[in-house]
Amino acid sequence: MTPKDPFDPDNTASAWASALLAGDGPRYRQLADFIERAVANGTLSAGERVPAQRSLATLLGVDLTTVTRGFNEARRRGLIESRGPLGTFVAAPRTKLALRVDLSKNIPPPPLGIATNALLREGLSRLLLHSDADLLMTYHIGGGSTADCEAGAQWLDPVLGKVNPAHVVVCPGAQAGLAALILSFTAPGEVILSEPLVYPGLPHAVAQLGRRLETVETDADGMLPDALEAACREHRARLVYLNPTLQNPTTVTMPAARRREILGVAARCNLHIVEDDPYWRFVPDAPPPLACLAPPQVSYLSTLSKTLTPGLRTAFLVMPDTAARARVLTALRSFSLMAAPLTNALAMQWIEDGVAAQIFEGVRTEAHERQRMAAQMLGLAAGAGIHIWYALPSYWDARELAAMARIEGVTVAPSTAFAQRPGAPNAIRISLGATIERAGLQGALRRLSALLTNDRSAHAQVIM
Repeated sequence: MTPKDPFDPDNTASAWASALLAGDGPRYRQLADFIERAVANGTLSAGERVPAQRSLATLLGVDLTTVTRGFNEARRRGLIESRGPLGTFVAAPRTKLALRVDLSKNIPPPPLGIATNALLREGLSRLLLHSDADLLMTYHIGGGSTADCEAGAQWLDPVLGKVNPAHVVVCPGAQAGLAALILSFTAPGEVILSEPLVYPGLPHAVAQLGRRLETVETDADGMLPDALEAACREHRARLVYLNPTLQNPTTVTMPAARRREILGVAARCNLHIVEDDPYWRFVPDAPPPLACLAPPQVSYLSTLSKTLTPGLRTAFLVMPDTAARARVLTALRSFSLMAAPLTNALAMQWIEDGVAAQIFEGVRTEAHERQRMAAQMLGLAAGAGIHIWYALPSYWDARELAAMARIEGVTVAPSTAFAQRPGAPNAIRISLGATIERAGLQGALRRLSALLTNDRSAHAQVIM
C-alpha cells in the first residue's frame, strides 16, 4: 500500500500548517506537541509518512533547525521513527507486556524540558561540596533549622505572601504534618470534620490516633457553611480539614466568597481549620488561601510531593503563632524526630537557588499538556493540576469499571476509595503523573476510553 502524501489537500496539510501557535512555547516543542495531539486524535496514524523536514520547514515558515529539533523531541517521546531513505513515519505504539499503568497514584509528572538525573547529580555534588558530609548524616533539629524555615517561607511567598519563618515547621511529608496537627488540636475520641469525599490519608490518621471523622455536606463550590455550623454544634468539633483548591479527588476549587463564609463559621464556632493546599500553584488566578484571609484561624500545610517530587519527603506547615508552632512541634517529635537531612538539605538548596521554581514550572507545563491530552481523549474540558475526576456513564459502576480497567492493565481510583459514607458518586479519579513518558499515559487513556465508551454488558462474559 502506497503511503499517502502528507501534502495531499485531501488529508492533513491544513492541520500541519496550523501546527505552530503564537505564544504557546518554543516552536520546536509546539511541533512535537502537535504530532502528539495528532496521533492521539487519529489525525496521524501509525505507519503514516510525515513530511520531509525541509518541506515542512517551508510550509511552516521556520528554519530547518526548528523542525529538526521538533522531530528529535517527537522521537524522544516515541511518536515517530526514521526509516532511512523511505523517510520518517508515525511510530507504532510501544507496548510493554505485563506492565500495568498506574493512574491511581497522585504524583506530579516529570518536569518538561528538565533533565532530572543531571539536576539531581549536580544538586548533590554542590551540596557535598559546600556542606559537611558528617553533619548531613547526623541528627538535626526537629521541625527544621532557622535556615530551613527561612527557605520554607521563601517557597511559600508566592502563595501566602510574606511568611514569618518563626511560624514554619518543616515536616517529613504532609501526612506527618497532618498527624501532628490532629494530635495538637484534638483529644482522643473527639470529632474532626471533613467533606464526604476526602484524601484517604486523613481518615487513616484519624482512626489510628483514636479520633472520629464526621462529614459535612457540599455543593459545587465545596463545603456548605450552614452544614458546617450545624456539624460543629452537633459534634462539638474543634477541627475541620479542608483542601479548598483543586480538591482531591473532585478537583473543585472553592471560590473566594465561599472561603469567607467558611471562615465566618469557624470564627463563630471557635473552629480551627487545617488547610491542605498542595495544588494551589497549578491554578491560574486561584482564590487566596484561607490562611491569607484569616491567619489566626488556619494551619496551612503545603508539600513538595505534589509540586516537585515525592522523593524529597518535605512539607511545610505554617502555624498561626509561635505557641501553636511549639505545640505542633512537640506532637511531631512524638513519632518523627526530623526530616531526612540529605534530601531535606537538597530541597532547601533548590528553593534558595531557584531550581525548585524551575522544576515546578516544568511540572506545571507537563501537567498542562497531559490535562489537554486527557481532555481530548476522554471528551472533557481541560482542567488544571495532576488529576481528573471523571463522572461515569450510568451503565458503569465505579468499582466495576476499576476492576475491568485492571484487567486491561490500567489502575484507576474509584470514588469509594475516597468516600467516608455510603452513596459515593459514580466516578473515578484519574491521576496523570505516574508515567514517565506521555506515550505511556496516552496508551493507558486509550484503553480506558475504549472501556468507557462501551456498555459494561459487552464485558460481562470475560472469564479469567
